[in-house]
Amino acid sequence: MALLHPNKTATLLFDEAHSQAWTIRPEVAQRMQPAHPEDASYVKAARLLEQRDFTVTAHTDGELTDVPADVLVIAHPSDPRWEATTETGSPRLNTQEIAAIERHVQAGGGLIVLGECDHDRYGNNLNELLATFGIQIETATVQDYEQSDAAPTWIRPHLTSNGRGAQADVLARVNEVRLYRAGTLALSNGAKVIAHASPSATKPHAPLAVVTTYGEGRVVVLADSDLFGDDTIDQHDHADLWLNLVYWAAGPAFAHAETVTPSAAKNDPAWQTLKDEIEQLRTLQNEDGSTDSEPDLTPIIDSIEALAPYFPHQADYLAALVQDLKDWDFGVPDFTRSLEAFRPDQQRVDGIEHLVVFPMYKQNGPRERHFEALIVRVPWPEWLAQLERTRFQNPKFVPVTFVDRTSGYESNSAVLFPETVSTGTNKPANHFGAIFCDREAARLRAVATHAADVLSLNLAPDAAALLNSAELSRQAFVLWDLIHDRAHSRGDLPFDPFMIRQRQPYWMYALEELRCDLTAFVEAVQLEREGFAFARYVQHAIVLDRLFRFPITGPRVRNYDGLGGQLLFAYLHKRGLLHWTNNELTIEWERLADGVADLRAEIETLYKHGIDSSKPQYWAAAHDLVSTYVKPAADSRWAKGRRELSDSGDPRRFIDLVQPDEFPLSLFYVSLQAKLAPTVELAGTAA
Repeated sequence: MALLHPNKTATLLFDEAHSQAWTIRPEVAQRMQPAHPEDASYVKAARLLEQRDFTVTAHTDGELTDVPADVLVIAHPSDPRWEATTETGSPRLNTQEIAAIERHVQAGGGLIVLGECDHDRYGNNLNELLATFGIQIETATVQDYEQSDAAPTWIRPHLTSNGRGAQADVLARVNEVRLYRAGTLALSNGAKVIAHASPSATKPHAPLAVVTTYGEGRVVVLADSDLFGDDTIDQHDHADLWLNLVYWAAGPAFAHAETVTPSAAKNDPAWQTLKDEIEQLRTLQNEDGSTDSEPDLTPIIDSIEALAPYFPHQADYLAALVQDLKDWDFGVPDFTRSLEAFRPDQQRVDGIEHLVVFPMYKQNGPRERHFEALIVRVPWPEWLAQLERTRFQNPKFVPVTFVDRTSGYESNSAVLFPETVSTGTNKPANHFGAIFCDREAARLRAVATHAADVLSLNLAPDAAALLNSAELSRQAFVLWDLIHDRAHSRGDLPFDPFMIRQRQPYWMYALEELRCDLTAFVEAVQLEREGFAFARYVQHAIVLDRLFRFPITGPRVRNYDGLGGQLLFAYLHKRGLLHWTNNELTIEWERLADGVADLRAEIETLYKHGIDSSKPQYWAAAHDLVSTYVKPAADSRWAKGRRELSDSGDPRRFIDLVQPDEFPLSLFYVSLQAKLAPTVELAGTAA
């Protein structure tokens, strides 16, 4: 079964109306070069983009008086006397077209111009267009007998990053590039050179590829167009360079605000009344949810009944909710009946809304069992439904987003779990697990973006797109959480799996949460290999969130999520897959997947051996694994050679020997925590 894909985010227009020597149309390439159409074809380049986030079209006729796309590509216009071309239009842009393209870039559009050697003879006027951006294509054919392959014109350029941080590095994943008949570029307005000739070339150090910004937009110019043709795009790192350049040029497109469908229920005055009444009730509640007085619940009940027509799929729940409110004796609330009837897991329909009213505590938020009222919306696109149905079955998983909420959710809580609902002495139902993917995504975007700038990270351009886009990041979290959640019950697990919440040293929970995240990462790598390119965003989200937000968020007392992030960083650092050098963080993006898979394998080996171990032995082996990469506290009583354990008696007594911060933050994270503290605090209640 073919995998469905998310909707495209950006658009690219390939100009073929100015006698271009390249085309994205196979039939035109066949006509242009019958014996070898690959020599005139950018079909592979277009497909790479279409497999990801781009809708790609060709402008085949008429003037470019408007650019109806996020990125415009102009690839080597030529007089047909010198090249086989699309044979449509003049290779020269007229004054109106140049003005339209300049307006496009000024307003935030992307422009990619691909020139060639012997520029002057081809009869185009690209330099008139590029003059505004301080770039000119020079007539030259660079030769290099020392840095070349096969022929002196097949040169190996020197590559230089365009910069680091949240604006992205177009050379992430790019180490080897060849130019086949390169001209040179002249610069006059601050464009950044990303490829230049070597000292041994006929034009030493000459710029060969540059990027620059203009207004709100971005411009890319290369003095060679052959490296992205069908013949050569699969060679070296050309495909990654092409994707990076297009994603970078399209950067502003991913930052566009979303169009959010209004909620009729939220706009009904009954909802505001319900919110206000719940907020007033909260002020009267004790920590256990009880009240010392008997407040009038009639306005709350009336508001719920007024809102009920917006939620016909919740008729049973809302009836049970009203009855629970009527039966409440103002002691510790028991909302067992309504919780059992609350079944969002049975209504996973894209865009459906649920009304939620419960007395509850908030995980990672207020612990008081106070009432909350929410309207939530379920994102359940068909591509996600297909993956859940055919590959990652998880019937209890429900992704949700906030439509509106009462003040208890102005906290770090990003979940709605049955066990948080007050059910008196009854065991809560366990039908669903709802995760606010919009809040998780907003936290990632805020913290990782700031961290990328603080650390001068070589952020990959598609990772930058993720951090710029509320939609992409939210969808990435939905898929991440789907795979993560089901991983808790799969694999070679010890006899007492963590899901039953037995008391254990907190590093055991750190390893379990990290194992599930690494499982999601590895599954996402496999999905990408199978053609589901969106899965790369899941990989980016896991790594960036784990490395930058998790270790420095929350208190340092038994912070198992924080420890998991510390372990991932230390493992990758020791393996040479990330480097903190000269105050710059460099991730080896092209090798990252192997490192993540290796760490997952180490944890899974620990689990498998744990099946045959006693609890103290298992806990000690886990401590040793973590300690291999993250140093324990200097006075740790669990450190190897210092701990005194026994298999007799209740093993839980050894948990009392665990330091509150058994694995303190490294110098790297202590510094990062101080710099990101305001952002982390603000991100806690985002979305």
